[in-house]
Amino acid sequence: MPRTVLTFGTFDVFHVGHLRILERAASLGDRLVVGVSADELNLRKKGRTPVFSEAERLAIVNALKVVDDVFVEESLEQKRDYILEHQADVLVMGDDWAGKFDEFNDICEVVYLARTPAISTTAIIEHIAEL
Repeated sequence: MPRTVLTFGTFDVFHVGHLRILERAASLGDRLVVGVSADELNLRKKGRTPVFSEAERLAIVNALKVVDDVFVEESLEQKRDYILEHQADVLVMGDDWAGKFDEFNDICEVVYLARTPAISTTAIIEHIAEL
């Protein structure tokens, strides 16, 4: 039976850290599904809209060979619904969220992956603004 892995992210100003975490997530199963945070969700969560639009970020993530399917994540509170809807066997999140999604262990395996050191979308945006 194919093993479906589900992960989420904004994936704004796409960088090698994004690629590495998606590659590592994909290695945990046979199919990788990615929820890309909606523009409105990012505004609520981070207090700013992404540099790249929701449609652009969906297109970028969907073009990656390790990604099998993408969808728009409208709400952080719908994680359980997304897991069930996509029949995920594994939920992968960055280790900055460690422990925060353990409640879903009743319906899937929850894995926290270390982020790529010294790479941050916010830091990249700030660096570009300083140029």
